[in-house]
Amino acid sequence: MDKEIITTILRKENLIAGSEIEFTPLKGGVSSDIFLVSDGSKSIVVKQALPKLNVEDDWYADISRNENEQKFLQYLNKIKPEATPKLLYSNSEHSFFVMEFLDEWFKNWKKQMLNGVFDSQIAKKSAVLLATIHQESWKDDHLKQEFNKAKNFYELRTEPYLVTTGERHPNLKDLFFDEVERLNKHQEAIVHGDFSPKNIMVKNDRVVLLDHEVAWFGDPAFDLAFFLNHLYLKMLNHFKKTGKFEDLTKIAWTTYFESMGLEIEKQMELRTIRLLLMMMLARIDGKSPVEYLETDQQQFVRSFVKTYLQAGVYSHEEMNKNWKENLKQTFGED
Repeated sequence: MDKEIITTILRKENLIAGSEIEFTPLKGGVSSDIFLVSDGSKSIVVKQALPKLNVEDDWYADISRNENEQKFLQYLNKIKPEATPKLLYSNSEHSFFVMEFLDEWFKNWKKQMLNGVFDSQIAKKSAVLLATIHQESWKDDHLKQEFNKAKNFYELRTEPYLVTTGERHPNLKDLFFDEVERLNKHQEAIVHGDFSPKNIMVKNDRVVLLDHEVAWFGDPAFDLAFFLNHLYLKMLNHFKKTGKFEDLTKIAWTTYFESMGLEIEKQMELRTIRLLLMMMLARIDGKSPVEYLETDQQQFVRSFVKTYLQAGVYSHEEMNKNWKENLKQTFGED
């Protein structure tokens, strides 16, 4: 990020003032430069897309995704304004936009869980938010055209997660590649594409969703699987440390389908659980592995996914039961 250019533009737009401007990097993502910009009296957040993502593997993506993120911000602001920061300014020439700063009282949900705090109310509110995004866009032809972002989704999700993981596990490659083809054709609702605790900020009873650049019109099962995957991996991390289950996955699943309805649950269950198993392995051996699992935990995920993905066990109830039994056998007390 060229801070001099950004500063000049922000001053011109009356978003900052004064001579002492401070840029503080914000952590959490790998795909953009994100800075808290302060002039001493007020603070804003500036986000600029990177052509090469900050991961070990070579991972490139079109920076026009920055504009796609702004479209999703505007969409979410219409249907659930309390769930998103306000968009204050955008600049297509330099591929950045400005949004409101969520103050220091907002807490990151991922950090809370890694610190051992598993709040069922946050899980419920997050599941309701996800269902709202899907319901409000369900088979909407206008949104289907506006978020026709297959290339963007491939660069940011299917290639680094599914294609790469399939190539690194030849015995599962056909399953992963078939799923890539299926996802490319399934168009049912707006998919956020990065619905994870890392991107959820919480303050009192308010849940705010961040990082919308992956959004496209596709299969909502991807979002649910992506979300559940992080809850399962946090459960694994916590169980090894404490020997106690903190299961928010059932709460999230039940709450989501209470909103979506029984018929949609019947349609989505197989797709979601199959994707969930694939995403578990992708967060170990894809281009963006989670950072908090130890070697034995990573191997646990590999073994679990290989067993149940190949067996075709695509029931959420069975998946949850098998996961807990395997955790006890592997990390429980002797």
